[in-house]
Amino acid sequence: MNLSGPLLLVGCGKMGGALLEGWLGRGLDPASVWIVEPSGDHLQAFLDRGVHQVAAADALPRDLKPALIVLAVKPQMLEAALPQYRGFAEAGAAVLSIAAGWRIAAFEEVLGSQTPVVRAMPNTPAAVGRGMTVLCANAHCDGALRGLAGDLLAAVGETAWVEDEGLIDPVTAVSGGGPAYVFLLIECLAEAGEKAGLPADLAMQLARVTVSGAGALVDQSSEPAATLRKNVTSPAGTTLEALNVLMAEDGLQPLMTKAIAAATARSRELG
Repeated sequence: MNLSGPLLLVGCGKMGGALLEGWLGRGLDPASVWIVEPSGDHLQAFLDRGVHQVAAADALPRDLKPALIVLAVKPQMLEAALPQYRGFAEAGAAVLSIAAGWRIAAFEEVLGSQTPVVRAMPNTPAAVGRGMTVLCANAHCDGALRGLAGDLLAAVGETAWVEDEGLIDPVTAVSGGGPAYVFLLIECLAEAGEKAGLPADLAMQLARVTVSGAGALVDQSSEPAATLRKNVTSPAGTTLEALNVLMAEDGLQPLMTKAIAAATARSRELG
């Protein structure tokens, strides 16, 4: 991670903290990092390693010249917070945002039209180093900045780039919200197990371990998901009976397609 100056992390909640932990684990110098976040117990481990922290933007050193500002605050907080960082952008700082819904044009409007901006959409498995992040950059980002942004997000999982910012909306729907759909699957699978006669605790254990194990298997296998599904499905067996329901015309696929369409539309509205 080659930074030409300090890294300023605005917001160090769950996602910001996961990112910072990943960066430090990959060798980023803690002394080069400044956090803007009200004090909290979760920050102490970072401060003990040499990271700097202030409670608000106006407490940052006047002579600080960050090379990169990473915006990891909640989207609804950005409107009030963002103008406080215009001076840094005018002095040459680039911006990496993980705030959902905020378009690149909105950052350019507030921070200056020439500001290099990378927009990223990570998801919550970043907390365990298994995230998925899709990035998009404006025309002012050179190869070095794109490489740096990619390295920073690769510290918490896999990454991919898109050139069309409009694709961030379906990305948000599929991978941004995707963990919630999987968690719901676990809930539904456990409830179905209960209704089939299993004790509640056993049903939940079966659902959790089965879903996490299947995820690990698909991650480690080079075979398509469809092939893995077929490998589990014996002719005329019990799995096939369940799949006949899930893969019916009114089954899981049309329902998931409808859900992703709804989430994509909402992402566009928020933007």
